[in-house]
Amino acid sequence: MKKKIVVQKYGGSSVANPERIKAVAERITSYKNKDTDVAVVVSAMADTTDDLEALAFQISKNPADREMDLLLSTGEQISCALLAMAVRELGFDSVALTGYQVGVRTDSTHGKARVEQIDDKRIKKAFKSGKIVIMAGYQGVTADNEITTLGRGGSDLSAVALAKAIKADVCEIYTDVTGIYTTDPRMVPEARKLNEITFDEMLEMASLGAQVMQARSIEVAKRFNIPLHVRSSYSKEEGTMIVKSVKNIETIAVTGVTSNKNEAKITICAVPDQPGISATIFNAIAQAGVNVDVIVQNVSHTKKTDISFTVPKSDITKALSAAEGVARKINAGEVIHSKDIARVSIVGSGMRSHQGIAATMFQALATAKVNIDMIATSEISISCIIALDKVDNAVKALHKAFGLDKK
Repeated sequence: MKKKIVVQKYGGSSVANPERIKAVAERITSYKNKDTDVAVVVSAMADTTDDLEALAFQISKNPADREMDLLLSTGEQISCALLAMAVRELGFDSVALTGYQVGVRTDSTHGKARVEQIDDKRIKKAFKSGKIVIMAGYQGVTADNEITTLGRGGSDLSAVALAKAIKADVCEIYTDVTGIYTTDPRMVPEARKLNEITFDEMLEMASLGAQVMQARSIEVAKRFNIPLHVRSSYSKEEGTMIVKSVKNIETIAVTGVTSNKNEAKITICAVPDQPGISATIFNAIAQAGVNVDVIVQNVSHTKKTDISFTVPKSDITKALSAAEGVARKINAGEVIHSKDIARVSIVGSGMRSHQGIAATMFQALATAKVNIDMIATSEISISCIIALDKVDNAVKALHKAFGLDKK
């Protein structure tokens, strides 16, 4: 009879101190028996990555990406080793492994590396000898043996990719909340936990600012249909299942509301209205390694137009430099920017079959006296760029307007 394989991932808050690490060890070992093998992916202890990053910037204003990956990967190695020690203290054999030791092969993009494959040989060997495997998340290695990291939230991706590689029966994502909520419960106390959510909805919510899971991990889970169970490491309460489809999908128009305060806007003024100009602009931004989000181009009546787009706040310096360079090249006007913006979004697969969703959203924002700067849509979401100081009010207004409050 084939053994059941469980992959678990524990976030930084779950292993924030020795007491929490011991509690996680107890949960892990409760799964291990003669019929179940357990592989665990662990993040760095709470705030460790931020502290290491801050330390780097005390040394250099522009630290090299390669050395940053080498530095930041150590956080997961610390929690990985400590958790393996805690598991052994409970009488279970365990082995702590770095991404390099497991064989998490990635491309060479430092800071945002993509997983190409995971070698399952060492993990299967550990399973055969009865060991619980504790793997450092967030990290991998290139073909040239350079250490890479997978971007913020990358341990989620490590766990999903590992589940695929070792053909796990379930991938459990443990965090400091009890599941996926209709919005951030810290912002809206009336937010309610969802029992199920589709990959598409979760991917959209993660991409639009929900902090529970990394968007790239959802993409991989969707591609290989790996069901995910998001739950709390502080209780045994059932969490939220992220699955391919849910029942009664057409009865609910909007599943959740998200916000993202890590947005900045750039506007290139007086852009010549000619074929190929937009391609020139956004090729330059892409070559700077910046992902562009919302794009708005005004209708031209004077053979000149303004083009506005949003980028992550962390990339504003690179994006501005690229935008100013290309503006000079195409003889455009000035380049202006703002960091005082945010994005608020509604998400729901049921939006495909409901009318009036946009109207309800815009009316709710108008009633809350929130001005809309830019609008972007997809098949299952509508996003508005608004003033940063209005985002909390906007989320509350939308959550109420679509009946997402607890009842």
